[in-house]
Amino acid sequence: MPQIPQTLHELTVGQLSARSGAAVSALHFYEAKGLIGSRRTSGNQRRYSRDALRRVAFVRAAQRVGIPLATIREALAELPEERTPNRDDWARLSHAWRSELDDRIKQLAALRDHLTDCIGCGCLSLETCVLSNPDDINGEKITGSRLMPERRAAGRPPASRKPAEDTEGCC
Repeated sequence: MPQIPQTLHELTVGQLSARSGAAVSALHFYEAKGLIGSRRTSGNQRRYSRDALRRVAFVRAAQRVGIPLATIREALAELPEERTPNRDDWARLSHAWRSELDDRIKQLAALRDHLTDCIGCGCLSLETCVLSNPDDINGEKITGSRLMPERRAAGRPPASRKPAEDTEGCC
C-alpha cells in the first residue's frame, strides 16, 4: 500500500490560521511560548503537523475561560509529544482548573462589590479602601490620600507631616 507523503499531513501557517481561526501572529506567539511546534522546511518556512489544529483549539478554549498561558503550557507539557489533547484530557484539566476559576470569580465579585464604596469615597487610600489600599498597607508608611511617595529634592530630607491633618475633610 502506498504511503501518503508527509507534506500532505502538514499545514502552512496560513492554512493553520484559516482552519483554526487564530491569527498568524497568534500562532507565532503560541509557538514562541511552547504551546505548539513546527518544523522548518529547507526554505525556512514553518510547517505544522495536523495535531496543531487541536492544540490551538485547546489553547483558545482554555484562554476563553481565563486560564493563563503558562498554565496551559504546563498542561500540554504533560501530554506525550505529538499527541493531541482529547476529551479525557480536557475533562481532567478543566476539573483541575475549576477551583482556580471559582477563586478568581470570588475575587472579582469582591472587587466589584467594593468598587462603589471607593468611587463614593474618592480618597482611595483610607483605611477602608480595599481596592488601592488593602489592609491599610499605605497607612503604615504615610497618612492621608497620597498613593505616590512624595518626591524629595536632591540633598534635602523628606518634609515632615502632621498625620491628623492629612485625613481631615476626606469622606
